[in-house]
Amino acid sequence: MLRQASSEIKIGLLQTAVLPHPDANLKKTVALIERAAKKGAQIICTQELYRSQYFCQSEDHANFKQAEKIPGPSTDAFQKLAKKHKVVIIASLFERRASGVYHNTAAIIDADGSLLGIYRKMHIPDDPLYYEKFYFTPGDLGFKAWQTRYGKIGVLICWDQWYPEAARLTVMQGAEILFYPTAIGWHPSEKKKYGIKQHGAWETIQRAHGVANGCFVAVTNRVGHEVLKGVGGDGIEFWGQSFIAGTSGEIIAKAASDKEEILIAPVDLAHVDVTRTHWPFLRDRRIDAYGDLTRRLSD
Repeated sequence: MLRQASSEIKIGLLQTAVLPHPDANLKKTVALIERAAKKGAQIICTQELYRSQYFCQSEDHANFKQAEKIPGPSTDAFQKLAKKHKVVIIASLFERRASGVYHNTAAIIDADGSLLGIYRKMHIPDDPLYYEKFYFTPGDLGFKAWQTRYGKIGVLICWDQWYPEAARLTVMQGAEILFYPTAIGWHPSEKKKYGIKQHGAWETIQRAHGVANGCFVAVTNRVGHEVLKGVGGDGIEFWGQSFIAGTSGEIIAKAASDKEEILIAPVDLAHVDVTRTHWPFLRDRRIDAYGDLTRRLSD
């Protein structure tokens, strides 16, 4: 596997509105990856479940037909793209593992087109219009990091982003960048009262992962207001605002809340070592005192 000499790389995040038809979304995403690559992006990440509208707004067995095998149509297309443009691709997929066993999964493809591995979402939510427990079996591969041509990366998915344990365990395996493919938005009826607080909490906790671990954080969210046929109601207004944060939690680049964007920004991976040396949180961890973290509560 080739490694690049420079420590500076470019991250590309694909923030899009999603079309009703899966094949159209695949075609659209392929075109966006090619555009991102031509603009210099070297590690490119899709949003969560890029190939479909957010079907978890309801519990409907028909939606299982949208799942695909890994390797499968998406990974085949993206492996060719990765090899052609010499880019790393993180693709968020609805994985059909076996009859009755489905996962919310990210495929990690290196710049030579090889499939490095997959990450299966560990934390599965169940909230109004986010009925993911109906569809997704919790991940069983643990937290992982992969050495790619352009750096060592970890991948977590949406609801995972609220858990400092997930970020920490991924960084402990050497991740320099944490990627979070995401699909999160407002219930329109709640936006006026809670919208600012909800978005602020979401951004703050992920930036805090960068601070606590001395790593870069890259978050890809979708945009658009999705009211699904057969579900009705107010739907979900996805808030976009994909962002890349630095090793001290600072915002390096941020997308809009209401339009599609290819967000590209350079990051210098040498800052990981500098930050961890000057803020040695990993050094000073009291690993002898953390045993209760494996318990639900300490009482």
